[in-house]
Amino acid sequence: MPAVRTVTALWQAAVSEPRRQPAFLTLDGSGWRAVSWREAGEAVDELAGGFLALGVEPGDRVAILGRTRLEWTLCDYALASIGAITVPVYPTSSAIECAYILGNAGVRAIVCEDDEQYAKVAPMRAELGALDHVVTIDGEPGGALSLGTLRARGRERALERPAEVADRRRAVSEDDVLTIIYTSGTTGPPKGCVITQRHYWVMADMVRRVPGLFEDDDRVLLYLPLAHNFARLVQHLGVAVGFTLAHCPDVAEVSQALLDVRPTIFPSVPRLFEKAYASVTAAFGEARGPRRRLVDWALDVGRRASALRQEGRRLPPTLALRHAAADRLVFARVKERFGGRLRLAVSGGAPLAREIAEFFHALDILILEGYGLTECSTACSVNLPDRFRFGTVGPALPGFEVKVADDG
Repeated sequence: MPAVRTVTALWQAAVSEPRRQPAFLTLDGSGWRAVSWREAGEAVDELAGGFLALGVEPGDRVAILGRTRLEWTLCDYALASIGAITVPVYPTSSAIECAYILGNAGVRAIVCEDDEQYAKVAPMRAELGALDHVVTIDGEPGGALSLGTLRARGRERALERPAEVADRRRAVSEDDVLTIIYTSGTTGPPKGCVITQRHYWVMADMVRRVPGLFEDDDRVLLYLPLAHNFARLVQHLGVAVGFTLAHCPDVAEVSQALLDVRPTIFPSVPRLFEKAYASVTAAFGEARGPRRRLVDWALDVGRRASALRQEGRRLPPTLALRHAAADRLVFARVKERFGGRLRLAVSGGAPLAREIAEFFHALDILILEGYGLTECSTACSVNLPDRFRFGTVGPALPGFEVKVADDG
């Protein structure tokens, strides 16, 4: 980890040091393509130069309106590199919701994913006095600049001012604002949560110090919206730890992406695990005859093994042999739905039913729940691979202090 506690320094250290794994996997027309740290670093520098060419200054707010994809992440680090502030907007937001956030944050530029997202912004440009520039990732509708053109302008600027991006990056301080995340409050319109460079650096450092949680040889599939702080933390963890992050833009494509990417870690919200639980239990319920007896036997073995593992105890030799057989004959088919290499899944954003976590653990799939909130830069507690209790959100992360409120 760099001595300067900024996300900007975190990124620069990542692209400067040798790393075993690719930085990202991105889906293009020919399938999943690996993106090296060097390639990602060059793209971020070019984008940073492009934003500078537009006149974006330190402290300026720049929104990103789009799905979870590589370009979102690259723009985020490009803006951080020049001291600008990323304002994420959910791709499902309506035009009215977009207008409120852009106006409230005083956004000067926005990166829209495509024509559909641009259509939400175009009619209100005249009303948003601070909004000077619109960039689109896909396409180049009238009045917008393509991301490719922005990168080209960055390359041209680097020829004239080769040290500019590096100088801007060094000038970023720990107390500079990194992002403003708008949360759906229960009282009135959404409110922007201001998070500094140091906040997310410390958050990533806390999580990366938890043994066995994230390793540099992991592969993580991310479909959660980067407008949410959970996904944003996973993004920064990839930079801090060095694992490979695969962006999946469409939740409808997650099932296929799991088979293609074969992740070792899968962060999600409970809804996806609930759907998987319903699908697997329905399939088990349709089994008949010898197949049904095999499923019932395997589940019994899995539940007994799960009970011992939850207590931190080793499996007796006989149970271990039966568990290996149950895994080969039954569990492996379910695990293949998650790619076949899943080491653990992480569930957040809402409570996961205990029976679902226990069911999957009986199938040798560990789902760890955690808890956090945007105001504390994402997470404050999480269950651990060797210390978990289903139905809870786990112990506090290193460096966090928690207490129960007076009202319980």
